[in-house]
Amino acid sequence: MADRVEIFDTTLRDGEQSPGASMNVHEKLQIAQQLERLGVDVIEAGFPVASQQEFDGVRQVAELVQRPRVAALARSVPKDIERAAQALEPAQRPVLHTFIATSDIHMEHKLRMDRKEVLEAIAKAVTTAKKLVARVEFSAEDATRSDLAFLAEVVKVAMDNGADVINLPDTVGYTTPAEIHRMFAYLISETPGAERLTFSSHNHNDLGLAVANALAAVQGGARQVECTINGIGERAGNTSLEEVVMAMRTRNDIYPYETGIVGDEIWNSSRLLSNLTGLAIPFNKPVVGRNAFAHEAGIHQHGMIANKATYEIMTPESVGRGRSELVLGKHSGRHGLAKRCADMGFELSEQEITQLYTKFIELTDRKKEVFEDDLRVLIASMRDETFETYRLVQLRTSGSDPAMALVKLYHGNVEYVETATGDGPVDAACRAIERVTGIEGRLTEFSIRAATPGKEALGEAHVLVAFDGRSTTGTGGSTDIVEAAVQAYVNAINKYLALQSTGEAPLPGQSKSAQN
Repeated sequence: MADRVEIFDTTLRDGEQSPGASMNVHEKLQIAQQLERLGVDVIEAGFPVASQQEFDGVRQVAELVQRPRVAALARSVPKDIERAAQALEPAQRPVLHTFIATSDIHMEHKLRMDRKEVLEAIAKAVTTAKKLVARVEFSAEDATRSDLAFLAEVVKVAMDNGADVINLPDTVGYTTPAEIHRMFAYLISETPGAERLTFSSHNHNDLGLAVANALAAVQGGARQVECTINGIGERAGNTSLEEVVMAMRTRNDIYPYETGIVGDEIWNSSRLLSNLTGLAIPFNKPVVGRNAFAHEAGIHQHGMIANKATYEIMTPESVGRGRSELVLGKHSGRHGLAKRCADMGFELSEQEITQLYTKFIELTDRKKEVFEDDLRVLIASMRDETFETYRLVQLRTSGSDPAMALVKLYHGNVEYVETATGDGPVDAACRAIERVTGIEGRLTEFSIRAATPGKEALGEAHVLVAFDGRSTTGTGGSTDIVEAAVQAYVNAINKYLALQSTGEAPLPGQSKSAQN
């Protein structure tokens, strides 16, 4: 049976210290519930002495969760320890986590204490904590920059006074995998009775080595890893929970350990945290990034179609995601394009694929990513030479309550001009467009962002429009955000027309003719 490695999640404590990641009590409770579903062993809920809100947050988490242990952080001073113990009173399985720095640079410049004073503080803090809470974790802050011989004394004093867990943090993200492996192996071998302790590793990611260091620490004897969802935390962040867990599962031949993490909940946990904090997940983030299971290069797509294992070392389903994505972009090949068309229900001949691929490559010169709706437009125009799209060639708006808009559209070689009023310039322009096309839509989502920097930035608008119960996306770009939004609406109409021409959407029952 593989050795068990416990997952100590500090998203609510160290993770929340990440700039912009602060959460109120209600949000902390949502995360705590999700962490329980995820299967973490310990939830570090906060630093109770910091504020009344922190105290309340820890206490409510302690009341809420049932299975995981709940930890509270405290400096090695009586008031912190007592406050943490009070917050943990409702917890079924409380952990009091106390710490003090042990590196020479911290002791001299931050604590202004010598080694003897630090050892005395550790003995007192752990003894006090143990009287109040059954399970005590002691952390030697900045352990990886501490003198190893002194660190061995620290571990012994903490153990002799009742510590159950010894955490050796890489507080500033300075160490390397070889060094941290050596540190854990040395301290475990030099501590009589070490088998009674759980050694824990807490790593920061300043050099991008947090996950590698955590795995090396486990190989050196650590049996608890302290980490956060999405790797959030101070400065460059902490060990990423999803990465260290999936590294053990994917390379179990190298890391023969098991955790209690429920893989199906990894994706949900990542998205919930991002939504609550507003911290975006980088597209290329391992395991949970948007592109983690996306393939654009033609050679990759060809391999994926033949056998997913050619380019995927784990499946998206293993972390609670949907299927892999074959992203359509300028690097995509014919095989990927044909596969996507087949998935959409289009059976194309070799000649049609060749023709479509030429149109597709032309489109990728104008768009970074091509979506299924774009393909429908291309297929419609390829299969029906009479299929024409609408083009916005002029837009004028004025007023505000109500606003008025004049639009000029081309449909093929035919020009249409129409005016309308609305609640705002975009609404008025969309109404005028509906008079021209005879197609009425309901705007359900609208967003705009700067696609280029500077005062004259190009605005890129994205809309989701419902036509007869079928939602269609649209995009548009302009230095004028109203024009960008209107272009996006026209783009959505063109895609809906493509759906009609391919039989995937009903023709409007009582549409006005374009001539009216």
